[in-house]
Amino acid sequence: MTQHTAIPGFTLRSEPHSLMEATLHADRLTRRPEEVGVLLGIGRNGVYELIRKGELRSIRVGRKIIIPLAAINEFLNRPS
Repeated sequence: MTQHTAIPGFTLRSEPHSLMEATLHADRLTRRPEEVGVLLGIGRNGVYELIRKGELRSIRVGRKIIIPLAAINEFLNRPS
């Protein structure tokens, strides 16, 4: 049996998450890389790669990396 890491506020489902389901705690202005991965439909490592390449802005707070919602919107609305 496969072990899944629980992300607080997320429910494991067989069908894809909608943007509304993935957008938790709308009052927060930032998201963790794991949450951004769900929003973008990519894995956590993909989010870190986007950050490393400078394609997705992030903020480092101590050892944590957080991504502002504005940075997610900029990434999604950038010219192709």
